[in-house]
Amino acid sequence: MDFVELEATEGLRWSWNSWPSSKADQAALVIPLSVMCTPLMQQAELPLLPYDPVTCSQCGAVLNPYARVDYTSRIWFCSLCLRKNPFPHSYSNIGDTNLPAELFPTYSAVEYARTAPSPAPAHNWPNGGLSSSSSLSSMVSSSPNSGSDDSRGIRPAFVLVVDVATPRDELAALKNELLLVLEQLPEIALVGLVTFDSMVRVHDLEFSECSRVVVLHGERQLSSLQIQQFLGINRPRQQQLGKMPFSQKQGFLLPVSECEFNISTAIEEIQSSAVKPGHRPGRSTGAAISAALGLLEGCLVSTGSRIMVFTSGPATVGPGIIVDSDLGYSIRTHRDLINGHAPYYSRSCSFYREVSQRLTDASIVLDLFACSLDQAGSAELKDPVERSGGFMMLGESFESNQFRKCLRHIFTRDEEGYLKMYFDATIEIVTTKDVKICGALGPCVSLRKVNNLVSSTEIGEGGTYIWKLGTITNKTCITFFFEVSDEQKVQLGSAFFIQFITRYRHGNMGIRKRVTTAARRWVGNRSPEIAAGFDQETAASVLARLAIHRAENCFARDVIRWLDDTLIQFASKFGDYVEEDPSSFRLASNFSLFPQFMYYLRRSQFIDVFNSSPDETAFFRLMLNREGVVGSLIMIQPTLLQYSFDGPPIPVLLDVRSISPDVILLFDSYFHVVIHYGSKIAQWRKLGYDKDPNHENLRKLLEAPEIDAQQLVADRVPAPKLIKCDQHGSQARFLLAKLNPSVTQNSTYTDGSDIILTDDLSLQVFLDHLQGLAVQG
Repeated sequence: MDFVELEATEGLRWSWNSWPSSKADQAALVIPLSVMCTPLMQQAELPLLPYDPVTCSQCGAVLNPYARVDYTSRIWFCSLCLRKNPFPHSYSNIGDTNLPAELFPTYSAVEYARTAPSPAPAHNWPNGGLSSSSSLSSMVSSSPNSGSDDSRGIRPAFVLVVDVATPRDELAALKNELLLVLEQLPEIALVGLVTFDSMVRVHDLEFSECSRVVVLHGERQLSSLQIQQFLGINRPRQQQLGKMPFSQKQGFLLPVSECEFNISTAIEEIQSSAVKPGHRPGRSTGAAISAALGLLEGCLVSTGSRIMVFTSGPATVGPGIIVDSDLGYSIRTHRDLINGHAPYYSRSCSFYREVSQRLTDASIVLDLFACSLDQAGSAELKDPVERSGGFMMLGESFESNQFRKCLRHIFTRDEEGYLKMYFDATIEIVTTKDVKICGALGPCVSLRKVNNLVSSTEIGEGGTYIWKLGTITNKTCITFFFEVSDEQKVQLGSAFFIQFITRYRHGNMGIRKRVTTAARRWVGNRSPEIAAGFDQETAASVLARLAIHRAENCFARDVIRWLDDTLIQFASKFGDYVEEDPSSFRLASNFSLFPQFMYYLRRSQFIDVFNSSPDETAFFRLMLNREGVVGSLIMIQPTLLQYSFDGPPIPVLLDVRSISPDVILLFDSYFHVVIHYGSKIAQWRKLGYDKDPNHENLRKLLEAPEIDAQQLVADRVPAPKLIKCDQHGSQARFLLAKLNPSVTQNSTYTDGSDIILTDDLSLQVFLDHLQGLAVQG
């Protein structure tokens, strides 16, 4: 079974592609029944339909290829609840040779672009609807560029929140990038500017005679209503019908077309604030975010709104404070958090949880760009950024290419000139009645809407069949968890269905709906289809998300113990062995890599936080929790390519024995890309042999990994840090820390290999222990 090929058509990866028919059999599988869903995955042939979907009157499922259709009576039977439904009048010409796209067997996913309501003529789908690419293009050519009825009066809004305690050179680079961002914004987009140090300044962009700001004290925690009163925004109690939400007279949030000169001038006039010797700069980050949020709430702007925070250090005053301004106090570490020596952590997290709820209620996104050599408070800010679906970037400098690339990526446009931003999304799941929904892990929030498909068992964001996302991209991936219902016995060999309905606002502010319907089969507990349908890569990604979810509230040793217990049960269930004989233990090929994935997950920065700051850990976990299977696997078990004179690059084991003096290694851990030169290669490079025309092969060998590394960096956002190092050099630690320590200071036979100084278990010792425990009676 080709899981990658299935993902390309469905946008789904299943941990188990065949499900057992009872809850007891499901529990015996050890790995949860789960689906990693990329709702808006780019697909080669995705029909865009210029009409509204036909839905089941009972369960709300959308018409799909698995529905049974009676063309004579113009009715269809829902594949999920078996309800009989009539076709609308516009489908009166439907027939065997005239099918709509949503019934065409090859389209498990379709997208609807809602149009303005109008009397709909009967559809005529030529040549069986979609029997050729030409008929598809003719069918969707009339698709509107926007949902005119839904996008009327709705504009995207961006509030730039700028830390003016940033050093002068850094601030100059940041201002240049912000001015470029303004040029990229559509003229109808609303824009606001908030600057902060120990005070918060909300800029009036309508007043052009001079710079005019409303100053708020950074130490005060103001409610949304108080902020609006200070800004002079009188929020109406009830929005009048047909009145645009941003029509109220105020100068703090205006269309770009009306304030481009004023906001550009305001950004250019930003000056770096003075810093008291022996102290950190005064920063009221929490108060500034709260002010920006209060502004958007007061102007009744929610859908399509982003608060973009640019900071270069931790908050030192007001709500959300991270550390005292006195440099005598160090910023919190993981040890401080464990021992309770971080006096502001709990209070700040509580404040940002309240902010997170306000963001979710108003469908506003919070983005964080933190460029600093020290921590900036990302650990406390993780909750509102993740739950709103926002973007987080940790960098060292606003002058870096990494920051410039990330910011420009957010404001890229599609072929039609619209921003590639999708806002205010919801994901609804409809299932066959024998499947219950347990929850989700990812950048989403449960809407706590319950029906008979929702399980009492909650995993992550559970207790619902519909989730909300502030924003969504083509790569956003969410893991959904399910369980088998024991209410009635299912028929083995029969199919069950799960439908994902993703509603979102496109960059043109029109509403679209992506519908993906997938079918799998019920099988017996001892059926070979269970093992054949196991996707070990997806299972590893799912367990990684469950592990970091546990790690938020448990000690690392408890999470590792849970992973070990899970792996032992799994190996005992699916291994082939003679009891009490570890040497007889074998795993089938589609199970064999799973223990290896778990070994590297135990050692990863997601679980073992040694040598990582709380900010870095928060960033790593946030990225893992939204990445798809391929990206997650690279984070868990990095890739290693070897370049040599013997031929083209080849993948090699992530092992210290792969290091050799006469090869170059290209290491990719998602967050870091390392080019590691063997000692001989490094020496030849230092002597300049690659510049000698007689050593053309050496020049090509040195160029090859650099070209591949640049490709990796270019395709990934945030861009990974590119590191070039020589064997035995200090920077080689980025590679050595991730390699399997098969040769250590305790090894008796090294065979000339490099040595890793560590007491960690090697992969082979880990597997030996696993085999011994799995075969116990």
